[in-house]
Amino acid sequence: MAVLKVKFTKTKRDKLAQILWILNWVSVVSGIILFSLGLFLKIEIKKRNEVMAKGDINSVPNMLISVGVIACIINFLGGKICYDCSDANKFSRWKLVMLPYIVCTFCFTFCILVGALMCYTMRNELEESLYLGLRDAIKFYKDTDIPGRCFLKKTVDLLQIGFHCCGNNGFRDWFEIQWVSRRYLNMASKEVLDRLKSNVDGKFLVDGVPFSCCNPSSPRPCIQYQLTNNSAHYNYDFMTEELNIWVKGCREALLDYYTAIMRSIGVAALLIWLFELSVLIGVRYLQTAMKNVLLLGDLEGESDGWLLENSFVETAKYNINIIKNLGKANQISTVSGMNDPNIDVQNTDCCKTNVTTKSIPAAR
Repeated sequence: MAVLKVKFTKTKRDKLAQILWILNWVSVVSGIILFSLGLFLKIEIKKRNEVMAKGDINSVPNMLISVGVIACIINFLGGKICYDCSDANKFSRWKLVMLPYIVCTFCFTFCILVGALMCYTMRNELEESLYLGLRDAIKFYKDTDIPGRCFLKKTVDLLQIGFHCCGNNGFRDWFEIQWVSRRYLNMASKEVLDRLKSNVDGKFLVDGVPFSCCNPSSPRPCIQYQLTNNSAHYNYDFMTEELNIWVKGCREALLDYYTAIMRSIGVAALLIWLFELSVLIGVRYLQTAMKNVLLLGDLEGESDGWLLENSFVETAKYNINIIKNLGKANQISTVSGMNDPNIDVQNTDCCKTNVTTKSIPAAR
């Protein structure tokens, strides 16, 4: 029994074809939107590429860009097909193309859904990439005279100023690394030498942060050094939340920023998926209705359209059997109990006769 069968008159078929023609052109625009969203996300990720570790974080924008391009191509072809389907004579040349087109469109529509869901599942990969990338960027913050790393100080400073953040997980990350280059240390100072000798690695560690961690909205001048020493500053308590530096870590700030972008893109992709799915359903109704018109032979009469010719279970079994029989085209068919004529043929001894042979008398 057909699933969701609908009866169409010629007028309804013509209107459906015209509506689908318009919707396919709207779908071309939606493909451009998907492409633009993927390109925007790729550019935003590339802007902070220096503070991100290499990984699969570009899979989502690449997916959206690819799906957007395919959407423009498929929907452009779909508009042409739907426009010609208003005429039964023109439909005949698309008759063999319609079903493969619907299958390809279904797969493409499924890819849109996958891309939308990936926008919500990318958070863990992005968080790990940011953690590793920011850790290395902060580690090489002091290497302003080393090729390949000299840009990291500017990158980290602009990042902390722009996103109101400090460090990877927080401002205390700067306490664990040497972020002041040795070229700016007074090696004749006893205090500097004592700090270098105070740890095994010989690093110059201080309880201070770079200037980019300062909060310009604070009424108090920025306290960058001796952050944990209350006696070094008047009316100061580092345990309070009233520090005049940014408390939030840059990993959390960037993660929130990209998560908000991907959620917005995910919502847009889901809406486009629902729209494309509705267009695909309409094209399926048009294809089955026009096919049945040609079978009936009455181009002006009524015809039935449906989503599936048989029930979901029967359709699933039919497709599973097709998949199972792939690669068996060269095997012997035993459908309907028909045996191959060359198998199990009984031996009729056609080359043997029961005629008794007589010996030829010898010549005397």
